[in-house]
Amino acid sequence: MTPQDLQAYLHAHIPLSAAMQVQVEEVADDRILLSAPLAPNINHRETVFGGSASALTILSAWSLLHVRLRNGGVAARLVIQSNRMDYLKPVAGAFSARSSLADAGQWPTFLRMLKRRGRARAVVVADLLDGDTLAGRFEGEFVALGHGNG
Repeated sequence: MTPQDLQAYLHAHIPLSAAMQVQVEEVADDRILLSAPLAPNINHRETVFGGSASALTILSAWSLLHVRLRNGGVAARLVIQSNRMDYLKPVAGAFSARSSLADAGQWPTFLRMLKRRGRARAVVVADLLDGDTLAGRFEGEFVALGHGNG
């Protein structure tokens, strides 16, 4: 999946991503990098609204699993089950989120469980970035549901 394909998918299927003006900067098997400008995501302090920062990290994390499943030819619905977001500093400009699996070794087990039980969980982390500076950290657990589940 190319960055353009993922961006078109996000904007068509997750309208918030279009309203936030999310751009897909990088798509790789082990990471996704999304960015967004300040203007549509600004708060009353002229910094990035916390909800927008959280949404961008969730979109990046969800996209990583979506792309990996799609590239592997695995059909599944992905939903977030739980997450934690730590904000380390305010961001006063464009921002980005870079996601990766919390443990790359979880992927084979994830796929096995999805095939065997029709349901699997994966933990994804995402760094909220202000340029090259770490501004926040997201960790979320996602559930994949195979055909006939959910």
